[in-house]
Amino acid sequence: MFRHLADKRVLLLQGPMGPFFWRLRRDLEAAGATVSKINFCGGDALFYPRDAISYVGTDSDWPAFLRRHLEAHQIDAVLLFGDCRPLHVAAARVARAMGIGVYVFEEGYLRPDFITIERGGCNNHSSLPRDPNVYRRFRPDPELRKKAQRVRHVFRWATVYASLYCIAMALLARRYPHYRHHRSLQPWHEIASWTKSIVRKQFYRWKERGVLRHLNRSHAGNYFLVPLQVQGDAQISVHSRFASVPEFIETVIASFAAHAPEKRLLVIKHHPLDRGYSDYRHLIAELAERHGVAQRLLYVHDLHLPLLLRRACGTVVVNSTVGLSSVHHGTPVCALGDAPYKMPGLTYQGSLDTFWANPGKTDAPLYRNFRAWLRAHNQANGNFYTRLDGVPSATGIRWPVGFADLDAAQATQEAQEAQASDQPMRAAAAV
Repeated sequence: MFRHLADKRVLLLQGPMGPFFWRLRRDLEAAGATVSKINFCGGDALFYPRDAISYVGTDSDWPAFLRRHLEAHQIDAVLLFGDCRPLHVAAARVARAMGIGVYVFEEGYLRPDFITIERGGCNNHSSLPRDPNVYRRFRPDPELRKKAQRVRHVFRWATVYASLYCIAMALLARRYPHYRHHRSLQPWHEIASWTKSIVRKQFYRWKERGVLRHLNRSHAGNYFLVPLQVQGDAQISVHSRFASVPEFIETVIASFAAHAPEKRLLVIKHHPLDRGYSDYRHLIAELAERHGVAQRLLYVHDLHLPLLLRRACGTVVVNSTVGLSSVHHGTPVCALGDAPYKMPGLTYQGSLDTFWANPGKTDAPLYRNFRAWLRAHNQANGNFYTRLDGVPSATGIRWPVGFADLDAAQATQEAQEAQASDQPMRAAAAV
């Protein structure tokens, strides 16, 4: 994957909480790249402790500081995690204006065994073709049909890294006086929330121990699944029309009550990573009562997602990657946000109100080709928090084999677009 970055100068900005970017540096250098890093807070410094520049200025001074760094170090590529963080939004704008490639890491479109790496942006900022015929014409290598290596023990390490990151950020706050994280990270609040999550996980495991069996026996193929997303996620605030998860919940329940056949059930599933932060019990109970569907609605937490998807008659998401998991299991999906997989054949193209009565079917051959295309171009087998066994690299990641080829094509397209956008300015200057 990194062969096209050999002999290039690469800048790393913020990475995932943990040592992933520190390990990534070693892989980049092994490929022949020269790597520099900018830290913004104590958490960054903890996991990238040496050979990094500390940015201690204000948000308003950041673009000018970055431009000077890019020019002074003749940077060829910028790598970052999460393209919706304010610092990264500004950085991407500066880099693109200078003709420098921006590569974005994110959680994988194909979870839980992949991470995403794309040039330009991820999710609705992705350059993924939205024409299903592109994927129908794709002829994948048979290896891309095979199962990827499984990723294990992620939750434990993610919890440890997040806690350490928050503590370091608090302890070194004076060194970075102007830094404001893209979401609130108070160390004791974070530790309390993760502790609450562990307790709630055990409680709901006990409380919901017979629910899945009941659904499979009495309501298989007769319920709609609504997997919630993390409150405050950019997937909601940036890539959807909803201001919050509660607004999405209210929209779905109201539509279900008004338009779903009476024999159908609605199953709302809490996001596991939001377990310690949010609780929608009272909201959902009040909405269900108000809309007259209290007997047709279940709010669950820790039921096995693949089994839920397999027996559902349809899935409603904002833009969660659970939508792709639903298609994987042959269950129709209605995506209400700006999802990169939102296209004919993969998701329902009508309104939510009409989805309940006729969710349609998924195009299985299209999905298989789409999944193989992702694996070839922007899905890396592995995880940010643990390393795969048997992978001889610092990150322990199996990178997509076709990434460099796609990257070259995107770079050419970006150059052509930049040249086209410059023409009116040149014409005006000539006048």
